[in-house]
Amino acid sequence: MDNSRWIDATYRVRASADTIEARAQAIALEQSIELPLAAVTDARVLRDVVARVAGIVAVAHDAFDVTIRLAAETTGHEAGQLVNMLFGNTSMHDDVSLVDAEFPDGYAARFGGPRFGVAGLRDITGVHGRPLTCSALKPQGLTTVQFARLADTFVRAGIDVIKDDHGLADQSSAPFAERVPAVQRAVDIANRETGSRCVYAPSLTGHYGEIRARALDARDIGVRMLMIAPMVSGVASLAALARDAGLPILAHPSMAGGARIATPLLLGKLFRVFGADAIIFANSGGRFGYPPRTCTDIADAARRPWHGLAPAMPVPAGGMTVERVPEMRARFGDDTMLLIGGSLLVAHDDLFARCRAFVAAVAAEGEIR
Repeated sequence: MDNSRWIDATYRVRASADTIEARAQAIALEQSIELPLAAVTDARVLRDVVARVAGIVAVAHDAFDVTIRLAAETTGHEAGQLVNMLFGNTSMHDDVSLVDAEFPDGYAARFGGPRFGVAGLRDITGVHGRPLTCSALKPQGLTTVQFARLADTFVRAGIDVIKDDHGLADQSSAPFAERVPAVQRAVDIANRETGSRCVYAPSLTGHYGEIRARALDARDIGVRMLMIAPMVSGVASLAALARDAGLPILAHPSMAGGARIATPLLLGKLFRVFGADAIIFANSGGRFGYPPRTCTDIADAARRPWHGLAPAMPVPAGGMTVERVPEMRARFGDDTMLLIGGSLLVAHDDLFARCRAFVAAVAAEGEIR
């Protein structure tokens, strides 16, 4: 078999020892031709398209890791179709999860991967030798003026990246066409007055026509980074945005937990393949329940040498605090963006001082290499 033409997808399947082979064969057919094998008479389809079981490994008395070899041609090298062929119909079987996927040489590179990656984000922000700092404009319901004032405080405190809360879209309280120019203007003014190079990443929502138009409008007014939630707007929108926008993309993990796809694969590998330059994930010990090993695996998948793609910057988030900066830096290293939102904003009138404490903690002596 020509291995350059096949994707190896691994699934965790709950089954008994006497049924797992039949379950594995069923997954292979479901994820390729959606037909009984007896219904296929075309020799090329049988040889080149029908998926086949490449391995079954017991991981518990009632659980197995099943590797299915899928024809790369069936994905059409489209982001949405790749996810569909990896897990589309099988995701409706609640006894199966998608654990990992390995691609043939040259396959991932055709998507392009991060156009900026870690090096590009450092060039844009001017930050070297330490993690980037990031905070968020929230909560929903504030006015454009209030968001611009908040952004001004972040810049003057020394924050490197300001992102919209992922819930910000085109609400009447702060419409996109009003909010984004006002926030970018506030960032530009504060950057000029402080000598900072803070970057603002507005959240893009809607159908892809709206996403693309808003991205280009934002770029025209000086925005230098964009944010999208690929599992909400579609992984195809992420891939198209990476191709069209000419700006770094921050990927948000909203809805990623509902996919039954292992987060190191979905966030660390697939989001990277589709063009995310920085990838937010829910870090352990915050508002979400991911274990430390999973978080480390996400960061490793985002940055390790892989298929010639630029490394993406991991962004641990989700209830992080200033006090955890040393621990996060030790775990994830310097090529990381540390995102702290709510625990800064609870400072209210002392927000500037709390942000300064965050910046100081990241810039502390005794840098970890």
